[in-house]
Amino acid sequence: MTQYYPLLLRTSLFRGFETAELHQLMGCFSPALRRFDRGEILLMAGYENRDVGILLEGEAEAVKNTPEGTSVSIVHLSPGGVFGDVLSGSSQKSPVTVLARTDCAAIFLPYERILHPCRELHHCHLQLLQNLVSTISDKYFGLSHRIDLLILKSLRAKLCAYLLEMHRQNGQDTFTIPFNRAELAEYLNCERSALSRELSRMQAEGLIETYRSSFKILDPDALQRQYTQ
Repeated sequence: MTQYYPLLLRTSLFRGFETAELHQLMGCFSPALRRFDRGEILLMAGYENRDVGILLEGEAEAVKNTPEGTSVSIVHLSPGGVFGDVLSGSSQKSPVTVLARTDCAAIFLPYERILHPCRELHHCHLQLLQNLVSTISDKYFGLSHRIDLLILKSLRAKLCAYLLEMHRQNGQDTFTIPFNRAELAEYLNCERSALSRELSRMQAEGLIETYRSSFKILDPDALQRQYTQ
């Protein structure tokens, strides 16, 4: 497990921890480390969840099935991504399934041990609880941002808003998004063909350059104007 400590210390759950404190908590929790093949399920919709998962290797995604039977991607997970944290404290069954997009590995921390520290009452348990609350709050605002995106009327506005947010997160004009074209269409709730046409028009207008999942913002101010129109 110690080989993953540098990654774990960069996660939202263990933000601000020292290596010795993390090692102490790992001894208290004795978390399960599991490996998954591509396509396997890390967390199943329709079942209660009592663990907080942290992705250590590979890629995964949380998906939700529509009444029509199609799967909609909710969030992409890369190493360090936390999942199950919002659900673990509830008696409700999970509304989403977390699938391995590649071969991956994850650890699972029992939620009860997070809420009820061991008899030693290590001070880092309190920091972990505070970080858990902060992680859940961040996800709430992330969901709020996704809703703001989906309620925009035009596909152009959705694309501009999404690309501007990725531009802000990456801090540079050129970046790679965590979706392929089909997944981005699902994320924006549009048809893939419509998405491809709109991206082609935006390239022709000199707003962006794109190749597969890579984008270059050529005119951020113009994107901002079209987003707010």
